[in-house]
Amino acid sequence: MSEQMPESADPAGLADKLAAPLNAIVCRHRAALMPMLGGSEAAARAALANDDAVRKVAVFCYPLLPGIMRLALKEHTFVNFVMNNRQKLLARLTVEPAAAAG
Repeated sequence: MSEQMPESADPAGLADKLAAPLNAIVCRHRAALMPMLGGSEAAARAALANDDAVRKVAVFCYPLLPGIMRLALKEHTFVNFVMNNRQKLLARLTVEPAAAAG
């Protein structure tokens, strides 16, 4: 039980700190991320229910976080956070690029 403390100690605070960098990564690397989720917006929506697909996206995104964040947040914590907040964090992948920009 104690090993899960870091992931759940302050989920709102973690979400606030990760939202902007993760949104930037998702927008910047959309072309690389979409094939991991099936290639289309419809496939991406369905893939968000697939733990393996979401884990693959989280593992791809982790090294793209700012260095200071990677020092403070270990990869398994980040992956667990993305897994638990996948709908909100990866929503930009399930809409057309023009709609996401506007």
